[in-house]
Amino acid sequence: MDAAPIAGLGAADLPGTAGAEHAFLPLRELLPYSRADLDRWFRGGEPEADDCERILAWASRGHGAIDVAIAEGLAALRRGDRLAALGYHLDDYAREVLGIGKRAAEGLARLGDGLGTRARLHEALRAGRVGLRAAETVLAAATGDAEAFWVERAARQTVRELEEAVRRAGRTGDDADEEAWVTLRTQLPEHERLVVDAALEAAGRSLPGSTRAERLEALAQEYLAEFSTDGDRDGARPLGPEFLRPVQGDRARRAALEAEPERWPLLAPVADWPAPEVRFDDGATAQEIDRTLRELAAARATLEEVMGACAYAVRRSGMHLRLGFASFRHYVEERLRLPPRAVEQRAEHEERLARSAGLREARRQGVSYERRRILARLPEGEIAAWIPRAKAMTCVALRRAVEGERERQLRAQRKVSVPLPRRVAVLLAAALETVRKRVGRLVPAGSCLAVLAAHFLTQWEHVLRRPPSRSERVRERDLGWCQVPGCSHRAAHSHHVLFRSHGGGDEAENQVALCAFHHLRCVHGGHLTVFGRAPDGLTWLLDGAPFTGMAEG
Repeated sequence: MDAAPIAGLGAADLPGTAGAEHAFLPLRELLPYSRADLDRWFRGGEPEADDCERILAWASRGHGAIDVAIAEGLAALRRGDRLAALGYHLDDYAREVLGIGKRAAEGLARLGDGLGTRARLHEALRAGRVGLRAAETVLAAATGDAEAFWVERAARQTVRELEEAVRRAGRTGDDADEEAWVTLRTQLPEHERLVVDAALEAAGRSLPGSTRAERLEALAQEYLAEFSTDGDRDGARPLGPEFLRPVQGDRARRAALEAEPERWPLLAPVADWPAPEVRFDDGATAQEIDRTLRELAAARATLEEVMGACAYAVRRSGMHLRLGFASFRHYVEERLRLPPRAVEQRAEHEERLARSAGLREARRQGVSYERRRILARLPEGEIAAWIPRAKAMTCVALRRAVEGERERQLRAQRKVSVPLPRRVAVLLAAALETVRKRVGRLVPAGSCLAVLAAHFLTQWEHVLRRPPSRSERVRERDLGWCQVPGCSHRAAHSHHVLFRSHGGGDEAENQVALCAFHHLRCVHGGHLTVFGRAPDGLTWLLDGAPFTGMAEG
């Protein structure tokens, strides 16, 4: 990639900004600003800081434009057997191949599906007249004769105004409000942990393929079914101090700032970017769509490097507050026009990079952003030793390895830390409160968990007494996960490596745990082949070529 000279470059010289003839940049011409350059500009004073902010807005417009094309590509991959032909679930493909997280990928695919029946919204989004965040907000409401009305609103109103209008219209859709997550953190002594572990194992056997959060939900439901007396007030229940909640935005302050006659007058205008001229027609093969998506993702990653450094500088300085925004999230939604979480995560990662020599070394050695985010969960002194493993493993395998190490450390400290959807946290909080009422005193959360676990075991002891089936033994051996490389999904089936119709037997070495997608659509669909002896001697082939789940080629 040929880099343009950086010295003396102001934001007004950038393609797609005020004062420049607008043209969509070819992917190879995206400017690779270094973090040192951006940080130096930002520290140089107000004009330089303004340039850094404009570069962030410019890069974000490009990022949003590329995401529109990626959204259409992901939606195309979901049609027919294209994902099976690539050997991935959608979320795993996005993470391992494109470097896009699960929630972002699912949101983009949903948007791509919706645009297929919303021609006006599609056109406005591709032209850059409507931002990505606004399009996601009005997607459920912009249907039929109402589409033109919502497209015009999306082009001129703030995200907060759109959210309230869509909510009043009763057309929010199932995905309009992303479910909040909290973290349960408490002490859990070893004798209580043994009871909790046994109950979670029993819940896992009765709920095959369930997550730890779902098993905790089962424990709480079982207890409340017998002992709860407070009726149905869970929706308004406050969570206790053992549940750590993310900081919520200030909607009232956002509304006051947005009500000013001239919104954000200090902001320099940034022209719209049209989406790249790529199309995914019905006749395209999975491999053709894959090649195009990889090219788009490479350009997206270049822009994200720029965005990460600039977003960190802007957030660290509080510049977004001086410009008239209520919070950094408010700034991202209205100025950058993007879903906020991805930009916030980039800024947070840049902050960690500034403090972590280990993460900077991982970046220097070419460890991808998604893998660096996983490594960031480790103590600083351990990161460098994990770099070779990170480069040789899929993201999902690395995450499980790091989480296993973190779990061992928490166990040694007699602690537990579990991320939970808020709805599960509310249910669990109700169960903890019920335990305390029955005991008549304030009991630590860890001891309450042990009470829930003991009750569950008395109700479901028959599950533990029942001998596991051959399929259950195979899935337990494989820790409940699908064993296809790069798959993050729970195993629901046990597959015979050498088919029984070809002479294969039922011995454990000839069986491997698979999710339903990989078993039925990929293996029995003829795309994926496995041979060897389980669990550690298996070789996977995708249409005859070695398949590792990594993003090679």
